[in-house]
Amino acid sequence: MTAVPYVPRQVRPVDPALLSRALETAGRLANDAAEVITATLGREHGAAIDATAKTNPFDWVTDTDRTLERHTRRVLAAEFPDCPVVGEEYGADHGAADAPMRWVVDPVDGTANYVAGLPWCAYSLALVAVDGPAVGVVADPGRGQIYAAARGRGFRANGTPVPPARPARLAGSLVCAEDPEPGFVERARAGHAGVRVLGSAALAITQVALGHAVAAVLTRYHEWDVAGALCLATEAGALVLGRDGHEAALPAGGMLVVAPQVAAEVCALWRGQDG
Repeated sequence: MTAVPYVPRQVRPVDPALLSRALETAGRLANDAAEVITATLGREHGAAIDATAKTNPFDWVTDTDRTLERHTRRVLAAEFPDCPVVGEEYGADHGAADAPMRWVVDPVDGTANYVAGLPWCAYSLALVAVDGPAVGVVADPGRGQIYAAARGRGFRANGTPVPPARPARLAGSLVCAEDPEPGFVERARAGHAGVRVLGSAALAITQVALGHAVAAVLTRYHEWDVAGALCLATEAGALVLGRDGHEAALPAGGMLVVAPQVAAEVCALWRGQDG
């Protein structure tokens, strides 16, 4: 399988002062969220948990989800009054769909894990321009990490630059998947790759940014699930592809975030094609 050369998708420049302010604010909010998630992990099971607000009774909504999103919205409204907010729990502010910049927040990505006390859940926040995320943070309390990136400024973990991932190959590597389609796991195994389904889209994509996995395959997603982590991944050199193999900021019909050296192989596996 011929590797896909990495040709960065063209994005518009963003005001450097805005990037700096947004990155600082997002980092503060991520630290706040990490402290709350760490302190409450697994403690809401059987308490005031509302599963009736979602169509799937396994798709939990907790007091922590609501509290963190309200806190995020209060801070952003005070510091960025012209940027509307889109959040998982309280929806989109008026005009968010047409705004040149919007904030996108998932207060607890991987809520089912959080409820069960499994420390594989995250807080995700992104400042999204019309051509994709310009600033992104992902708080990973289970590993004590705050990941942050801004367009053109690289990717950091707890303030330290993350070195570029080694050149990737599919065989012997890990692929993260969320809601994988029938047959995908078997096709990946046939290609001598391991598949991990861990219950957080944000952390799945972050593993690609870190070089721990060569790809993250999302059969379906919401913008708030992925926006923060996509900024990390693209700053780390990953491609964001749709099912057709073309780059897009938020592709319809699922998403593949992948190291460029194995993009063609993983895309073929995802589409159910032979290598």
